[in-house]
Amino acid sequence: MTVNRRNHGFLDFIKTGKPNVDLSVPVNEKECVKKAIQWVKNNRVPNSGVKANSKAETVTPEVTGYLIDSLYRTGEKEFAIDLGRWELSVQKPNGAFGAPDGVPYTFDTAQVARGFLTLMDDKPEFEQPLRRACDYIDKMIAPDGSVTHETYDMWYLPDGTVLSEYGNLYVLPPMLQVGKKLNEPRYITAAKRGMDYFRKKPDLVEFKSELAMLSHYFGYMMEALVDLGEIELAKKGLKQALAVQEKDGSIPAFPGSRWVCSTGLAQLAIAWYKLGERKLADKTLDYMMRLQNPSGGFYGGYGKGAKYFPDAEIPWAVKFFLDAVMLKNKS
Repeated sequence: MTVNRRNHGFLDFIKTGKPNVDLSVPVNEKECVKKAIQWVKNNRVPNSGVKANSKAETVTPEVTGYLIDSLYRTGEKEFAIDLGRWELSVQKPNGAFGAPDGVPYTFDTAQVARGFLTLMDDKPEFEQPLRRACDYIDKMIAPDGSVTHETYDMWYLPDGTVLSEYGNLYVLPPMLQVGKKLNEPRYITAAKRGMDYFRKKPDLVEFKSELAMLSHYFGYMMEALVDLGEIELAKKGLKQALAVQEKDGSIPAFPGSRWVCSTGLAQLAIAWYKLGERKLADKTLDYMMRLQNPSGGFYGGYGKGAKYFPDAEIPWAVKFFLDAVMLKNKS
């Protein structure tokens, strides 16, 4: 990983392994947002989607899908619609969307549904593809409420760790939202069935000291719980993130680690904003902004021993950064 000595506290990095930031240097939020949006444009393959990361040759329908929502709401409407129309061209006959390996994933399909839902009011052409996507997701939420996938191959990290299935909570809010928007009870029932399944898990909101519970996935869970109305569960989980947050606003990638996950910071800030905990959210988002690379992007992990894209910039970090800033400035 290349460490920016000015922005990332090089001496502190050597001493502690964690990228300590200089809180005395003000950050220009508008400039950070502008750079982040430009990063997405720079990493969009012409006439296709957004690259899976800054070093990848493949594109990701999943991340392109939920970036559509973020870009549209930041005012980049034409760009978002263009990405949406590309998504239409890669939707599979069964309504699903594939990962960069081409294999359909329930999780990925749900994230494209988020984008289509945002575009639908302006562009009715997205309604039927949205229904097809949600029909696929409905079939993949089992009778017991578990969210199933045709494979979990893309959930493996390089060390063999499999990311927590609890991240599948993030499949449920768009089903609930689409169900209400389109007056489709099946989608609402599927979301509730899924929540009933996860609610029974005794360790559901435990921020575990393991890579499988990366703050990025924990962040998926916390935002999803808030969006599903599971406020007390979300608060219980976020207390554990708060317990390991440091004075500078940083939160370890998982308890006990010395490195941070950029995306997780944004997502935990989002959950706090949605709960009205503005001071906690502002502190966390401020730290993340200070990690932003000159390109406008973010590495997945910062700090010694980072195990999550420490030398490649990832588009989902930009997506959740934009979402966090929008919530901060929401009147």
